[in-house]
Amino acid sequence: MPADRAARGWLPVAAALFAAGWGANQFTPLAVVYRTQEHWPSVPVAAMFTTYLLGLLPGLLLGGPFADRLGRRRVVRLALVLSAAASALLAAAGMSQNAVYVSRLATGVAAGVILTAGTTWLEELSSGAKRPGAGARRATYATGGGFAAGALTAGVLAEWLPRPMVLPCLAHSLLALLVLGSTTAVPETASRSAVVPWAPHIARLRRAAVTHPRFVRVVLPASPAVFCAATVAYVVLPSLVADRVPGYAPVFSGLVTALTLAVGTAVQPLAVRLHHAHSARATIVSMVTVIGGLLVGACAVYGDSAGLVPAAAVLLGAGYGLTLASGLLEIERLATPKAVPSTAILYQGATYSGFLTPLLLAVTAGAAPYPALLAALAAVGLLCLVITAWFSRRSLP
Repeated sequence: MPADRAARGWLPVAAALFAAGWGANQFTPLAVVYRTQEHWPSVPVAAMFTTYLLGLLPGLLLGGPFADRLGRRRVVRLALVLSAAASALLAAAGMSQNAVYVSRLATGVAAGVILTAGTTWLEELSSGAKRPGAGARRATYATGGGFAAGALTAGVLAEWLPRPMVLPCLAHSLLALLVLGSTTAVPETASRSAVVPWAPHIARLRRAAVTHPRFVRVVLPASPAVFCAATVAYVVLPSLVADRVPGYAPVFSGLVTALTLAVGTAVQPLAVRLHHAHSARATIVSMVTVIGGLLVGACAVYGDSAGLVPAAAVLLGAGYGLTLASGLLEIERLATPKAVPSTAILYQGATYSGFLTPLLLAVTAGAAPYPALLAALAAVGLLCLVITAWFSRRSLP
């Protein structure tokens, strides 16, 4: 009977991951509203976007241990409440920048906790599925769908309905509360025999493969490209060509975001086919794709072309998905089975450094035009590609 209940209970947990992704990415088109309608400076808006990262990282690191100690259901439900409250605060923020910062921080914490505890819960609930790896696939598609749907829906609501800074946030708040209600009867999968001590989590972090030469020389140099590619595509480029889509900037931003993330999700199986036991072929191809996307993005900004932005988004979205998947494939062969989850969390922490890219570009925009800055990013990517390619056939496990 418990197995039957678990088999039926995975959908609400997938909805929790969907809601977490939605809340995380709804700010992307709203940032365009802040810039174009409220005329907030670019640096504070970029800093608001980056504040999400400050909450996300501790959420990712602590979500798993807390879920082991307190139970998956309790931790995920608490995080859903926090996510709903963060969106309500964003809706009520008005012109208060401090409130936006607090909302983004809380959104990051909630998303990090749900992405770790919720993914574990979903995988455990899916353990009886006929196809192996069903839980991981469900988590990937639920999270990616939430990222895309959140940005697209927020863009549409901000474009064609009144109160563009309020209604999109309230829509997510309502979604999170509905999902919260649906998880009430989902069975708990964590062990109830005893409180899990912190020591095993620390030991697993110590066993993580982050000190392996291949991780340092092949995986790590490519890791910032994951979210550098994504954030350039859907945070930086749409705002720079907003004048070419007058009156439609929010929905244009939402469409570009959805396109980027949809492509990124769709191409991840290709990384498995590119992966090679004696090289870093998948990582090299992903880096080349990111560099190409940055150069197309530089051309789009230089020519003030809204038509080139979707083309750049396709390349950057493909680079985002391939780089993320290829890094996780490298980790699977570097780490012992017990250390893979801890190593993957630390790797994802490294990839989230790419979230700093919009803020870095906004801060340095006074020193050089954006096309030059994007070309400089491509040059840095080329340097990382050379390092990765040089060591690609060395330090094989």
